[in-house]
Amino acid sequence: MAVALGVLVSGSGTILEAFLAAGLVPRVVASDRACRGLEVAHAAGVEGLLVARSAYGGFGERFERERYSVDLAAALSRREVGLVAMAGFGTVLAPSFFEAFPGRVLNTHPSLLPAFKGWHAVAATLAAGVAETGCTVHVATEALDDGPILAQRRVAVDAGDDEARLHERIKGVERSLYPEVVARALAQIEAGGEPADLAAQREPA
Repeated sequence: MAVALGVLVSGSGTILEAFLAAGLVPRVVASDRACRGLEVAHAAGVEGLLVARSAYGGFGERFERERYSVDLAAALSRREVGLVAMAGFGTVLAPSFFEAFPGRVLNTHPSLLPAFKGWHAVAATLAAGVAETGCTVHVATEALDDGPILAQRRVAVDAGDDEARLHERIKGVERSLYPEVVARALAQIEAGGEPADLAAQREPA
């Protein structure tokens, strides 16, 4: 039986477009805010689900992270989602979300983890003066940018790079690598395994 994919978006939906171009059609695309990603889903005939943070206290200190995480997990579970791919999703979710989908939440990050974790990875890369960076696809956990690494791909840092230019090149690699890994993870689950099993199979970046 095919495993249903759920995709979480917050922005332009370019990773979602890469999934669709690769033949990965989600059962549902969920977002924490109105965004182009939901428009991409609707245009592809995929359910777009807005679970707006505004109904949970918004983007400030009043945000009810736990209640939001529980409700988002429940919405995906009702749609029998078996694998969740975070695709530029801007909300840090509570541990309860990852408990609802143990080992079944994937994320992509613009660095060669464990180097340069966090929201400003590309800026940190440039500040460190390293010669290369890249993209990492990993199993997401409640710890930020942690969890088993499933695949990595290197990107050279060019002389004169600024944050926007380097990040765009990383995104180009991401749009190729992430769909490949998600497809393999879905196949792994369908074969009775788990996405983390791919960690042992990964090639060095």
